[in-house]
Amino acid sequence: MTTSSIANETVDHSKNREPFSFYKFITNRYFLNAVSIVLFISLWDYVAREKIFRDSLARPMEVVNQLVLLTHVKFAGTNLAGHIWASTQRVLIGFAIASVVAVPLGLFMALNKYVNAIVKPLFDLFKPMPPIAWVSIAILWFGIGETSKVFIIIIGTFVPCLLNAYNGVRLVDPELYDVIRVLGGNRRDEIFQVCFPASFPAVFAGLQISLSIAWTCVLAAELMNSRDGMGFLIKRGMDTHQPALVLGGMLLIAAAAYLTSLLVSLLEKKLCPWKRSIENL
Repeated sequence: MTTSSIANETVDHSKNREPFSFYKFITNRYFLNAVSIVLFISLWDYVAREKIFRDSLARPMEVVNQLVLLTHVKFAGTNLAGHIWASTQRVLIGFAIASVVAVPLGLFMALNKYVNAIVKPLFDLFKPMPPIAWVSIAILWFGIGETSKVFIIIIGTFVPCLLNAYNGVRLVDPELYDVIRVLGGNRRDEIFQVCFPASFPAVFAGLQISLSIAWTCVLAAELMNSRDGMGFLIKRGMDTHQPALVLGGMLLIAAAAYLTSLLVSLLEKKLCPWKRSIENL
């Protein structure tokens, strides 16, 4: 049994062992997750086996065999780990640059009306533009090297980072500021004791959204022109009509996006222990 305190409220996390129930077993979240995955893979295998899409859909085992083959056979000069790292490196660099600039800027926009008046019109102008629209101009500006790919990722991840940081501050409950004032706090206390801690969950939500967009952007950039990366694998599989390679690249990007998002979630739990989660919803 464990207990934790939230303000002056004590929450009991004790779990009582209950007798086995078949109904509870089949309605368990993990069991339903497993059923969902098995049904999806079974449907995928059936559609591929019956050639509903002719020979343009590989079976699951064909995709697995293709990925295993790439782990020890070089493809375009590097193996599977090299292609995964090439895409991951681009995502991390672009995401880091965008978040380091966008999050503080979003916080300052919400806290300072003069910064908001200067930045917000320009932000509202560029916000509706999809990141993919910047691919051509990025190639014109930076060529077909790494800089253009990172630039596309920065453009795609900048908006959600800034927007969530901005709205995170603006949506802080005003009563929290009243409490800190009653306790004798000044403006500095309002910002560091109330504003930032209350807005951090929204900031991390923006970071997770940005990471998902970053993987979309790196795929678009690598599809245009690249010699390595998971987007390159997908494009080469499309050009040579290897559906197993195409689907393998798609699954790798999905897995990488999930793992990086999970890391951000773990970091949020570490840095924001005060965030309360709603269970059984």
